[in-house]
Amino acid sequence: MEKHDLLHEFPQHKEKIHNLKVSDHHFRKLFDEYDAVNNDIHRIETGAEATADEVLDVLRTKRVYLKDQLFEYLK
Repeated sequence: MEKHDLLHEFPQHKEKIHNLKVSDHHFRKLFDEYDAVNNDIHRIETGAEATADEVLDVLRTKRVYLKDQLFEYLK
């Protein structure tokens, strides 16, 4: 399974992501939350952790929401 980290999702914004992580507390909080949710999803999808399908669906929905929020910063 493929991880969906932000640098992979938005390679054209690598420098901006780094700068925002350092300078903007809210962006950093969203980034860290996105990273944690993404890691949880990756563990479940690779079989390292078992969970109900409903839990995985909620995590995926949360990841999309956070990604949208982060993308608003990058536009």
